[in-house]
Amino acid sequence: MKRVITYGTFDLLHYGHINLLRRAKALGDYLIVVVSSDEFNRDEKHKKCYFTYEQRKALVEAIRYVDLVIPEQSWDQKRSDVHEYHVDTFVMGDDWKGKFDFLKEEGVEVVYLPRTPEISSSRIKRDLYDANAVENENRPDLSQIDTNP
Repeated sequence: MKRVITYGTFDLLHYGHINLLRRAKALGDYLIVVVSSDEFNRDEKHKKCYFTYEQRKALVEAIRYVDLVIPEQSWDQKRSDVHEYHVDTFVMGDDWKGKFDFLKEEGVEVVYLPRTPEISSSRIKRDLYDANAVENENRPDLSQIDTNP
């Protein structure tokens, strides 16, 4: 059985995530997804998530391509994960190209898949922020209305 592993936060799950997981699963028989813990996101990635780890884990577990979800606690666990879970292929988005080539020394194939170009969690956050800013600009200032007859 060929085992594949990938890592991510998977907050604001979208079709780009699904594309990545579908393509990762196509590289093997068993897909392990390592979801960043709340503490790791906060302390190491300096990233605030909308959903908790448990919520993000449940979302990822519901995806048919995923066989196992485990927590990511540190940057360094990748080397131990590939051994503990007998991983054959390590997969990440191509924005990380070259960053995990050290895993080749562990006998693991390292694959960087192209991201879905028109979507990302950062873009969703930015678009929602911009849309709310425009909406708030066009909203009348109700504080000036006299509510006493």
